[in-house]
Amino acid sequence: MEQWLKDDERLDYLLAEDLRIIQSPSVFSFSLDAVLLSRFTYVPIKRGKMVDLCTGNGAIPLFLSARTSAEIIGIELQERLADMATRSIAYNKLSEQITIRLGDVKGIATQIGSEKYDVVTCNPPYFPAHEASERNLKEHLAIARHEIHLTLEEAVISASELLKQGGKAAFVHRPGRLLDIVTAMRANRLEPKRIRFVYPKEGKEANTLLIEAIKDGKPDLKILPPLYVYGVDGQYTEEVKEMLYGKE
Repeated sequence: MEQWLKDDERLDYLLAEDLRIIQSPSVFSFSLDAVLLSRFTYVPIKRGKMVDLCTGNGAIPLFLSARTSAEIIGIELQERLADMATRSIAYNKLSEQITIRLGDVKGIATQIGSEKYDVVTCNPPYFPAHEASERNLKEHLAIARHEIHLTLEEAVISASELLKQGGKAAFVHRPGRLLDIVTAMRANRLEPKRIRFVYPKEGKEANTLLIEAIKDGKPDLKILPPLYVYGVDGQYTEEVKEMLYGKE
């Protein structure tokens, strides 16, 4: 076990997928957003090529691997996170399906190929870089959460460059950026087709947005039923429980 882990890392279970993931409290741990996005997005079941931008420690490619046999490439700017992701994938014996590339999301299509992918997923930094009150002082977390190296528009541009015509881009973000993300998508040949708002519980404002677009798609937007994370009893709702722990 120790051969897989460094420093303060630990090996966590992804229960629904029956996989393990290397995490570190001081660097990065995936959030529920990664689970939500990986379940929301369309996946080709057998063949195809997928890219996960801002892959972090590889949570989304690992989640997706349980739903598809398609080839998945994860792109991560931070060397420590890319290394953790690569080791998690090797531990789960998924190296033939998932590849982690260390690199900048901006312009990544020039390195891995333009207009050749079926699906692009992205859990981008949420907060503008100038929001000092939101900034986490740890550099790894700040880069993951704030638009220091990558803006929302730049992430959308890269997704569009990677996707073939008819390919799908799925993003998770904050509801307050809905108009920004729709504007960026439409400016880059991505037509929003499905939106789902996620609420902490009934009666609260939505705090997460899931959105999927089709490259060069026709305008026709579906707003899906709301997803509630917690029920009135303070426990996960059945839908979220199944995402996290699998079917009983």
